[in-house]
Amino acid sequence: MQVLITGGAGFLGAKLAHALLQKGTLADAGGRQQAITRITLLDRSAATGFDDARIATAEGDVSDPAVIAAHLTPAVSSVFHLAAVVSGEAEADFDLGMRINLDATRLLLEQARRNGNAPRIVFTSSVAVFGGELPDPVLDSTAPTPQGSYGAQKVMGELMVADYSRKGFVDGRSVRLPTITVRPGKANKAASSFASGIIREPLNGVVAVCPVPPETRVWAMSPRSAVKNLVQAHEVTRDALGTGGAINLPGLATTAGDMVAALARVAGPEVAQRVQWQKDEAITRLVGSWPGRFVTPRAERLGFVGDADFDSVVQAYIDDELAR
Repeated sequence: MQVLITGGAGFLGAKLAHALLQKGTLADAGGRQQAITRITLLDRSAATGFDDARIATAEGDVSDPAVIAAHLTPAVSSVFHLAAVVSGEAEADFDLGMRINLDATRLLLEQARRNGNAPRIVFTSSVAVFGGELPDPVLDSTAPTPQGSYGAQKVMGELMVADYSRKGFVDGRSVRLPTITVRPGKANKAASSFASGIIREPLNGVVAVCPVPPETRVWAMSPRSAVKNLVQAHEVTRDALGTGGAINLPGLATTAGDMVAALARVAGPEVAQRVQWQKDEAITRLVGSWPGRFVTPRAERLGFVGDADFDSVVQAYIDDELAR
């Protein structure tokens, strides 16, 4: 079995690749476990940190038809489509967001259609598809109402995946990821990047500026749970998925203030004191339009998982990243 991961050099793509290498198999169209023989990690720059003959790295623009055609061949039976322009960048550069978040998704689906082998495709959407006046909590039946370009592009991607699946061109499934924290490395241009920065930077001895007020609500998930759920999204059967559309994944309902309080409990108050509160109106407005609490019975029935509490999310970053 051959697998393609777009955005494979990113932190989540790389973690997913390591998890797949360790698992060793994935379900085929008939639900039978098949050995993974090749995982291609496609991104703007080559993925690093792998020493496994099953890994192939590829550099290229996912909005380039020639790049997609070269790496999504009829031999590829499973695709994890993680490549995206993040929320803040998509809002600042509309053309870039449309090209990567929308056009590249259609290119990938069209190439799969041309290949004719109906690959299983996992599309990573986001809770940013919701915004404005919403029920509290958001329900599985709540309609998407994006208040930003990123959320709108993700909704359009979900609809394309659903329609290509309905036509039998692909076996697609879309999952709406909560805010993923704690991300290692440098801050990106996502409006939600503070959710990692206010934990990551203080643990690394650096002052962190939080651009949203302490009461700002966040629907969060650890990288550990995100990877488990991406694999589960692939493994769940078409019959079990039904026609319910994109899946709201389980998460943690927390606030920026509660996250810093968890940091203090796990790492000590002196570490938490490295967080400074400086409100940014644009980021606060965008993040504030996203829902902070969901109920996710459908995802739970399908075997998706959340995190027990935010203390465990902080500890997971310490164990997985700082210790390493």
